[in-house]
Amino acid sequence: MRMLATFEKRERLRHIGHLDILRAMQRALRRSGLPAAYSQGFNPHILLTFASALSVGASGECEIMEVTLTEEVTPEAFLAAMNKALPPELPLTGARVLEDRHPAAMALVKAARYRIVPLEHMEQLAAALPGYLSQEEIQAERKTKSGVKPCDIRPLIYELEAREDGLHCLLALTETESCKPNMLMETLCAYAGVPVPRLRLIRVGLLGQDAQGQLVPLETL
Repeated sequence: MRMLATFEKRERLRHIGHLDILRAMQRALRRSGLPAAYSQGFNPHILLTFASALSVGASGECEIMEVTLTEEVTPEAFLAAMNKALPPELPLTGARVLEDRHPAAMALVKAARYRIVPLEHMEQLAAALPGYLSQEEIQAERKTKSGVKPCDIRPLIYELEAREDGLHCLLALTETESCKPNMLMETLCAYAGVPVPRLRLIRVGLLGQDAQGQLVPLETL
């Protein structure tokens, strides 16, 4: 069976990388006593995948992972066992059983919602938003395996607004097209005429498309 689980990567762990989060979840699964499935071969590992890796320096409010189990386990028992084995800064917040034919979560991701908290220049950035978003093109630089390439990120910015607690945005996130928060901030700061400030970055959630093509929380699909 497959279990989809949501979890938080809280502020104190924001500088912990994706591989460390993966290892922490694997250790928790082993300590929990849950019947986790292992891969075959000379170096068996727990069958655990994440919908999308979270970058170093960012915290997450609703991250998503999938675990393959060899026996039936209720979502309630899965949550209780895992949270006993996990640190308080990395709690599981929800779980549900997936059908075997259900697509992998990483294949369903279409966008991500972020809260970006600039520690400087917030007023200037907020004032620049209407003009920034009115541009037909927003040229940014994307790092690829073959080097740095220019790209237009305007079609990839679905929502962007300033609120009291920071900049809230909804950005494309697929295997072929994505707008990373740092790309957004570099271009926004350049437009506003201010240097890129120190930031707090929180990924609020991941989204996929429902049958009508609407973006909805990935954990509900």
